[in-house]
Amino acid sequence: MDGPGWEKCEAPRFEVPRFNDASAAVQTLSMPQTSILLLTKNDAPNVSSCLNAIYSQDGIDPFEVIAIDSGSTDGTLDVLKRFPVQLRQIPPESFHHARTRNLAAACAKGEILVFLSQDAIPASSRWLRTLLSNFDDAQVGAVYGRQLPKPGSSVERQDALNTLYGAQRIVKDPRAHNDFGYLFYHFSNVNSALRHSIWRSVHFPENLKVFEDIGIAKRVLDAGWKIVYEPEAPVFHSHTHSTAGLFKRYFDIGYSLKLLGIWDAPGTRRSMARDAFRLLRKKLYRMRPNQRRNEDKKASSLGIRQDIVKSTGLFLGLSQACLPLFLKRHLSAYGIFE
Repeated sequence: MDGPGWEKCEAPRFEVPRFNDASAAVQTLSMPQTSILLLTKNDAPNVSSCLNAIYSQDGIDPFEVIAIDSGSTDGTLDVLKRFPVQLRQIPPESFHHARTRNLAAACAKGEILVFLSQDAIPASSRWLRTLLSNFDDAQVGAVYGRQLPKPGSSVERQDALNTLYGAQRIVKDPRAHNDFGYLFYHFSNVNSALRHSIWRSVHFPENLKVFEDIGIAKRVLDAGWKIVYEPEAPVFHSHTHSTAGLFKRYFDIGYSLKLLGIWDAPGTRRSMARDAFRLLRKKLYRMRPNQRRNEDKKASSLGIRQDIVKSTGLFLGLSQACLPLFLKRHLSAYGIFE
């Protein structure tokens, strides 16, 4: 992990905790069994809500929170200093989804690494305890929790999150050859946990500019460890994507699935096509007369167009080898081809 901002991790100095729960302050000063890792930049309101939810968790062992900030200028740093957070700052140009998470993990002391997005808000005071309880099974290498759409989320986001993060707990066991299709390798750092010892052996793949979570999930499963999806450890999290933004995002997803060999894995294509048609059918049903109000029908109509655009972007991403470089650079949301 060379380059600006990647010098050896050292313990920084911190301000005295300012939040009200003194017991939580004492708890985090003990030897941590869990390290909660946040990557932050310019999202003060969500960071505040996220940290308040973290320090309101019930029935958990000592933990530490480490934040890697990449150039916040909006007050995020002031929020972080109100909590006993270990803060490390890196230049904005040094940020990289995989490398920065590897840096955060290298700074951690806990046996379990919890990765949480700065805008993911734990939905209950039992979120962390439930997430960690899955490691009672010594064969479990990683866990990820449910993502609930925030109020006001688009129809496309509501349907997508409800499909990827349902109410049923899933145990992905490479030795049992579970038939989960494309969901077998699905994983999200928005709300996840990983054994520190496993991270040390696999790391996040730094050849990936994005979707490093799927990359490490494949490494964990291919090494023979189980991954659990735990719906009882939910967070509120969703983004508002434009139609053009969704096209570019799914172009990158298609490229990444092909690069990692997941597209050619058994059941991937069939299961992805099945869920795509299911979501389209659901939106078409909402368009039927007397089913919804006019504004709901407009939202469903937009969702249909977005689903079609996503499928188109995915297909082009899978076929990117046939496209000229200048076009691939234009179609990529995350600058994969720069």
